[in-house]
Amino acid sequence: MSEHSNNGKLPNDFFLNFDFDSENPEAGKLLISEPFLFDPSFKRSVVLLVEHSNDGSVGFILNKPVDLVLEDALEEFPKFDAELYFGGPVNPHNLFFIHTLGEKLTNSQKIINGLYWGGDFDQLKLLIDTKQVSPEEIQFFAGYSGWGPQQLSDELDQKSWIVTPANADWIMQGQTKDFWKDTLTSLGKKFAIMANFPEDPSLN
Repeated sequence: MSEHSNNGKLPNDFFLNFDFDSENPEAGKLLISEPFLFDPSFKRSVVLLVEHSNDGSVGFILNKPVDLVLEDALEEFPKFDAELYFGGPVNPHNLFFIHTLGEKLTNSQKIINGLYWGGDFDQLKLLIDTKQVSPEEIQFFAGYSGWGPQQLSDELDQKSWIVTPANADWIMQGQTKDFWKDTLTSLGKKFAIMANFPEDPSLN
């Protein structure tokens, strides 16, 4: 599994002493990047973890849409009005997806109640082609985010991420440009303050 670099730096004493009250990472949790994480792949990102173990972690960035429609990115794919997102820097030329189809799609893996990832791709194309799936039920990602053993724990120790539970309805409603800010603000007043930090810490 490829690693991603962490170029974030804590800019001031306030942030160094900020209590994230983070939960433990596991499948079905969200990783919300701290405001000054400058890694271009993960800057102001919200990542859904779909796997987490001693061997590493896998997730998808939820709020970075790609300027392509799905049928332009894939050959012989049924016309389907669904956005394509940049899921992370690992295998960016491969397609991945999360959905609410459950056992309707063979080999799906449950993330949390009402939310799944992966499954039989040929079956999915058939379901789409026969209009048994709506765009609101599925999200597609080019690439994924990957962490090697202990790497995510190290980044959490550096306060690069805030960990919070995911909500299937919140995720599947679609991500606007304010998704990172809205997700932080939903955690309470002190995180709402963080959500309003400027992107350039020198302006803080």
